[in-house]
Amino acid sequence: MKKPLSAVALLLVGSLLSWLLLTMKEKPVPQPVVNAATPVVDIVYAQPATHQLYVHTQGTVQPAKEIDVVTQVSGIVEAIAPEFANGAFFQKGQHLLNIEDADYRFALIRAEANVAEAEQVLAVERARAAQAVREWRDLGQEDANALSLRKPQLASARAKLRAAEAGRDEAQLNLDRTHVKAPFNGRVRMKYVDEGQYVSLGTPIVKLYSTDKVEVRLPITDKQLALLDLPTGRVRQGRVTQGSNLPTIDFEVLFAGNIQHWEGTLVRTEATVDIKTRVVYAIAEIVDPFSISEGRAPLNVGMFVNATISGKALDSVIRLPRNALQIDQKILVLNEDNDIQIRRVDVLQTNKEHVLLTGDIKSGDRIVISNIPMAVSGMRVSPRKIENSSAINIAKSEH
Repeated sequence: MKKPLSAVALLLVGSLLSWLLLTMKEKPVPQPVVNAATPVVDIVYAQPATHQLYVHTQGTVQPAKEIDVVTQVSGIVEAIAPEFANGAFFQKGQHLLNIEDADYRFALIRAEANVAEAEQVLAVERARAAQAVREWRDLGQEDANALSLRKPQLASARAKLRAAEAGRDEAQLNLDRTHVKAPFNGRVRMKYVDEGQYVSLGTPIVKLYSTDKVEVRLPITDKQLALLDLPTGRVRQGRVTQGSNLPTIDFEVLFAGNIQHWEGTLVRTEATVDIKTRVVYAIAEIVDPFSISEGRAPLNVGMFVNATISGKALDSVIRLPRNALQIDQKILVLNEDNDIQIRRVDVLQTNKEHVLLTGDIKSGDRIVISNIPMAVSGMRVSPRKIENSSAINIAKSEH
């Protein structure tokens, strides 16, 4: 009987020890729930105002007027002027080259002799006509035919004189054409002939372009065209009417490491839309491009320029720092409880620092300009007002 009692006792003791261990084990202390810190964001207040819009584009300087000067007489190039060289400047009427004129001087002498002969024939015929009239009166007959009065012969003599004078004028014109002169103020782009070369009638001798003004062909997208104050009614046959206010353009040119500025005017648009790029090309004019006043270098043909065109002035436009604009043309606006609201806006224009936009924005709305990854509507934040532009720049560098 002792063995069963001992086993029972051991079992009871083990159970008691197990119960004591379970009841004496320290219970875990519940941990408090820690809420994520409310992010601090920089804000600015929306202030609708009237803003001038600008269109940025680019183009290449090209001549407003460029021609090939051709010979109007044939002969050997006898002499050329120092200005007859590639890149040389010249004034209207300035001598460029001479074509040998001996044959044309001889032709003028012969033509002048023909005029003198025709004048003598006409004088004789006038005397004969006057004599015929007197003789007819002496005969006492009132009606006389034209032939009897030598009227056809007189008319023929007059016509021959006119023809002789025309021949003399033509000979003089051909002689004058042996001296080739500049048709306008310009510059030589390329010469085709040189001294001693024979040229026939209609031979191109030099390519010239005008230096009074140059043009720049500027591509304008359909969206940019809407920003310009160029309604269709003010454009006729591709040219802006003179009574309208022509949009001004600031041209920026990089030359010899220095940035230079030129002012131009948009004067017309081309007649068609480019079928490949779907853009409209506007033509701008720059007057006196080779002026060296104000320390600027000449605006040479072929230079690449950046253009800023003055556009419309619109009311109720919001100007915000560039980093206020989120993806998909959205901005973050705070409500009274500092909760984020996502609003879509219409972006009018952007640059490196600012964005101009319109949309469901009221004066005084608080706009978030901080970068908030994965921002969602209803997200609560702690706003921090940015007072001025310098602070905005600091905020940009911090985010």
